[in-house]
Amino acid sequence: MRRLVSVAVVAAAATLVVSGCTTLLAGKPVSMFADPFRVAGLPATDGPSGLRPDAAAPTRHVDDGNGGQEDTLAAQAVSDIEQFWNGAYRPALDGNFQPATALVSWDSTQYSTRQFCDSDTHKLANAMYCWDNNDIGWDRGQLLPTLRKQFGDISIPLVLGHEYGHAIQRRAQLAGPATPSLVAEQQADCFAGVYMRWVAEGRSPRFTVSTGEGLNNVLATMISLRDPVESAVDSDPDVDQHGSAFERISAFQLGFTDGPSACAGIDKKEVEQRRGDFPVSLTQNSTGEWPVSEDSVKAIIDAITKAFSPADPPKLSFDSSTAQSCKDARPSPPASYCPATNTIAVDLPALEKLGTPSEERGDFGLPVGDTTAYSALVSRYMLALEKQRGVVLDNAEASLRTACLTGVATTKMSQQINVDGHTVQLAAGDLDEAVSGMLTNGLAASDVDGESVPSGFSRIDAFRTGVLGDEDRCFKRYP
Repeated sequence: MRRLVSVAVVAAAATLVVSGCTTLLAGKPVSMFADPFRVAGLPATDGPSGLRPDAAAPTRHVDDGNGGQEDTLAAQAVSDIEQFWNGAYRPALDGNFQPATALVSWDSTQYSTRQFCDSDTHKLANAMYCWDNNDIGWDRGQLLPTLRKQFGDISIPLVLGHEYGHAIQRRAQLAGPATPSLVAEQQADCFAGVYMRWVAEGRSPRFTVSTGEGLNNVLATMISLRDPVESAVDSDPDVDQHGSAFERISAFQLGFTDGPSACAGIDKKEVEQRRGDFPVSLTQNSTGEWPVSEDSVKAIIDAITKAFSPADPPKLSFDSSTAQSCKDARPSPPASYCPATNTIAVDLPALEKLGTPSEERGDFGLPVGDTTAYSALVSRYMLALEKQRGVVLDNAEASLRTACLTGVATTKMSQQINVDGHTVQLAAGDLDEAVSGMLTNGLAASDVDGESVPSGFSRIDAFRTGVLGDEDRCFKRYP
């Protein structure tokens, strides 16, 4: 967030902790999206994610591989992806499916004269699709081991699913040299989502992914590979852009939910519409940090009141003990809403802790910062709006509705809101911090008792619905 003209939220990295401080709801299925035990129409499941013990043998050879676990998983992933696209390519896409020409492995930590697609592989900690010769390559020395350690084996088929998405683009003539990199990359994210849906449906002969923790780790991998936040003076629209965490996950979810035809519809106009007015770079000389304090909490509450203009705005209390005596709701620290008194009680030290940016842990991590805390705070305000609509506040639908409305509030704060000497506005990186919070702890996607739903996919999907929609859409989708 910003106050005055220069203070904003900056993204920092954190390792994934899928289980958070919220509890999980039991409930009766309602609809494809509102049911907490269905994920885009699939049953929400627990269980193993990764290579099946009885996996079919790989059909592809790896050039320059060392036979290690990373190369084995990558070869299996490409074999699986090719089996999927061989059956799914037509009739959704033009042309005919053609497999990648060669698979190439390298160790970026070791000096070598080896090149991949005219790039030296030494220090090339990346996975790549080579447009010139239809090859796919990956770094087995740093990239894949790091992702496996943080997010599990299922991260490798996700990464290779994205790279293979570029091969699908080429074959279907959806992208070319003149295509903006942001469009091409998010199309590839979308195609990765299409493939991962097939795995989640249990149809892959090699991999399995649970729609609970497994899919959460898939999304965490997507978040970790977001574009870094840059300053306005360093930002270059012509560089190789992949997108923010919100944008990349949105593209992935589009493919997972709607299939390859939806991916083919991603173009510059669609990406710009989805990006909206959210800032993509920090202002010059901005640290991007607004530490959580009593002053900042009051400013956020005042800004939300101005943005929504409710008939009966909730009161704010910094005496967190009042939440214990609420007659019709349990505490949900660090911010609790009591319908009986229409009061938001804030445990300020705990909210400060939630909003403290984590230190960078390697090159891959999740952005955590003050907007993670502010989103939780705003979600309690959204419950006050829900109370005024007369809807139930303590069930699964309420948790997803709250996430959706928090997304609406996030979009409203992408514009400047002037209140009592403060200018509150989102800055670059804020949206990704909110998305990260939705995935890792779910407090901003919880009901009045602080209970969330099992699927991070569903929480983020509800939040995204609000970011791209309005209040009425949230109430209609999550009645």
